[in-house]
Amino acid sequence: MFATIKTLIRGVDARAEERLTDAYAIELIDQKIRTGEADLTRAKQALAGLIQKSRMESRQLEAVAARISDLTERAQAALGQDRQDLAQAAATAIAELENEHATRRRTVDMLEQRSLQLRQSVEASHRRLTDLKQGAVAARATRRAQGAHVGLVRGAAAGDTLGEAEALINRVMSAEDPFEQSEILKDIEAGLSHGTVADDLADAGFGAPTRSTAADVLARLTPKS
Repeated sequence: MFATIKTLIRGVDARAEERLTDAYAIELIDQKIRTGEADLTRAKQALAGLIQKSRMESRQLEAVAARISDLTERAQAALGQDRQDLAQAAATAIAELENEHATRRRTVDMLEQRSLQLRQSVEASHRRLTDLKQGAVAARATRRAQGAHVGLVRGAAAGDTLGEAEALINRVMSAEDPFEQSEILKDIEAGLSHGTVADDLADAGFGAPTRSTAADVLARLTPKS
């Protein structure tokens, strides 16, 4: 029973974490890129330190090699003059320098190897960060497009805004004209009272006129001779 409840709780927590990750995916991507850039900067600094140390050791190695070469020539000259004491002292110094040279040689080789490995890691991290930045640009564009699509879907779910506007236009354009309606009503009333029949007969010259005309007004206003 308790195991089942724990499993359900873990499932709910996992889904909540996924939703939170989806909601803040862009922010998380940017944060991880910033962390990667900081790590890359530290790696570059470490690489620079290794290269600098390797160069210093290489210069010391060359200096030791030069001292060995110089003492070797001097020891040979001392032996040529049968100065065994000086040649012995030179040989002792040369032996110590050769041991130092071997140690420094191993140090230089180790530093160069580590520098090479770290340089490869830095280059790989740099390429990955470049790809991640391009991916972040695409992700932001996708998120904006998704947001716009969601806005349209929400608008359609809440009511078709554009469709409502079209319906309002159609309603206004299809509304009845009150003036035209009043004229139609007048014609209907006249037809019901048969007034139009008398008017038609009067206009045709049968019987007295039922309404005044412009000709009647002019005839009335014209002075009689």
